[in-house]
Amino acid sequence: MLTFSRRFIALAASLALLGGCALPRGAAVQSEILSQPDKAHPSFQVIKVSRANMPLIASWPRTGPEMDSNWLGTSTGVNQSVIQTGDLLEVRIWDSQENSLLTNGSEKSTILPGIEVGPNGAIFLPYVDEVFVRGLSPNVARQRIQEKLETIVPTAQVQVSLTEGRGNAIEMVGGVSKPGSFPMPSRNYKILGLFADAGGISTSLKNPLVRLIRQGATYEISARTLMQDARYNTLLLPGDTVVVEEDYRTFTGIGASSRQTLVNFPKEEINALEALSLVGGLYDVRADPTGVMVLREYSPRQLRSDGSAPNMQQVVFTFDLTSADGLFAARKFQIYPDDVVLATESPMAGLQTLLSIVNTGVSTTQRTVNVANAF
Repeated sequence: MLTFSRRFIALAASLALLGGCALPRGAAVQSEILSQPDKAHPSFQVIKVSRANMPLIASWPRTGPEMDSNWLGTSTGVNQSVIQTGDLLEVRIWDSQENSLLTNGSEKSTILPGIEVGPNGAIFLPYVDEVFVRGLSPNVARQRIQEKLETIVPTAQVQVSLTEGRGNAIEMVGGVSKPGSFPMPSRNYKILGLFADAGGISTSLKNPLVRLIRQGATYEISARTLMQDARYNTLLLPGDTVVVEEDYRTFTGIGASSRQTLVNFPKEEINALEALSLVGGLYDVRADPTGVMVLREYSPRQLRSDGSAPNMQQVVFTFDLTSADGLFAARKFQIYPDDVVLATESPMAGLQTLLSIVNTGVSTTQRTVNVANAF
């Protein structure tokens, strides 16, 4: 009976293989991905990546969101505050004259607190009307106010104190220990100084991204690059808004890998081998190391017919990780945002599944025979 059962199961297995019966699988086989119904008119481009063609591939246009390319470089401003619309000035006027227009006998000075700089850049003072102060330092504004007063009070002396308004401050929105509105201590206030005043970037953020919003334009850079290169320590302007958040760029890992998921970039650049490690590596039982692929989509304006760029929008890059050439090429190949990293399934995986089913059937039959013999 046992021999008959084994023969029956073996025959069923053979028929399944010959008939191409569908077996459970976790990913596509390489030949299925690369086969095209009309090879005379392919719908995508296939590139086998090697060390020989990596320099050419690396020169092709980047895809997905890109940072740093439009970030503002550093420069130097003046080391003093500048009065802006919305700021508040406190003007103290001293006059030693007995019959002064501005002071009385018991006090030789008078204070005019909380004078707001208007939309036209001026403040109003009694007897002298408007004085334009926007764009001036507090010291230059003091001199201008005193010159105006000297026409009616020749002996007057002036002191000016500045309280900066929101128009003369930087908004630090999030991603730091102490977000808030930060008045500019001078016109030489740079973004790294802002981070220091805000308590530093939060350590809980993975690969933090810095975004600067200025007059309707947005600039982005990775925090790591910003910290490492002094050329990116950009000079801040009144009204700037700075946001720090976790890097939003992602790639997708699917197929015969340990994890199939959407993966955030843990650093500014990652290569194909690092991408595989981020999805847990190849699933060693089912994966085909000769069929690792990266699927990428280019925009129509990036296409070329001379080889200096892809000639089709959709490109499949293939890697053979069983060779040193393929491993070194994968190490040089950069993964871009929105790429799909696909680990194809080994053609033998279906056979392994079938053999597992056969072995399970044999074991079940053996147990049935043992039980029957026991009676």
